[in-house]
Amino acid sequence: MAYFTKDYFDFFKELAANNHKDWFDENRKRYHTSVKEPFDVFVGDLISEVKQRDKAVDIAPKDAIFRINRDIRFSNDKTPYKLNRSAIISPKGRKDKSFPGLYIEIGPEFCRVYGGVYMPDKEQLYDIRETINKDPKKLQKLISDKSFTSVFGELRGEKNKVIPKEFKEVGAEFDTIYNKQFYWFTEMKPEQALKDDFMKNVVKAYEANKAVMDYFKNAMK
Repeated sequence: MAYFTKDYFDFFKELAANNHKDWFDENRKRYHTSVKEPFDVFVGDLISEVKQRDKAVDIAPKDAIFRINRDIRFSNDKTPYKLNRSAIISPKGRKDKSFPGLYIEIGPEFCRVYGGVYMPDKEQLYDIRETINKDPKKLQKLISDKSFTSVFGELRGEKNKVIPKEFKEVGAEFDTIYNKQFYWFTEMKPEQALKDDFMKNVVKAYEANKAVMDYFKNAMK
C-alpha cells in the first residue's frame, strides 16, 4: 500500500519558496488532502505495527505527530512552517523526547528513521552511564551487531568532555560512556516513501533497532 503521492513532496517544495501564512491558507485544503491526512494514516498504521512488537506503545497518532508549525520564538529563522512531517513512536509520544523512541521524518530533502535517546535529563544520563559501566561489553556487542550496523551504521551523539570519576575507567576503553546523547538513524531516498513497500522497510528498520532501544529503555527505568 502506498501512503503518499508525488504531491506530498511537491507541496513542501512549493512551501519552501512561499513559506508564509497567506500561501499556506490558500493551499490548506491541499495540505490536508496530500500531506496531513496521508501522514496521519501512515503514523496510525506504524503505531499498530510497533505495538505488535512492544505492547507499551499504546498511543494515538495525535500523541506522536509533531505540528507543522515551527517554534520561532527563539529562532533567527522566522519562517512559520516546517518542510517535512515528523512523529515519534514511543509509549510517551512527542510529549517526552527523553524517552527512547522511533522518530521518523518525511520530506523532499530527507526521509529518515531515527532511534535512541536524544534528550536525557541529568538523572537519566547517569542511569544510562551506570548501566554501561556495569557491563560495557553488552552495549558494545549490541551496537556492533551486523543486524544493527547494516541499517544504522553507528551509534551517534555529542559527548561530554568530563564525566563522573566512577565512569572514567570504562571510558578509557569505551568512550561511548562519554555520550550525552545516544541515537542512530538510517536514511532512505524520499521517493521510497511513494512505494508500496515503504511501511515494510520502516518496520524492518524498527526491528533492527529494537534490541538497542530496549537496552536504553531498561537503563532508564
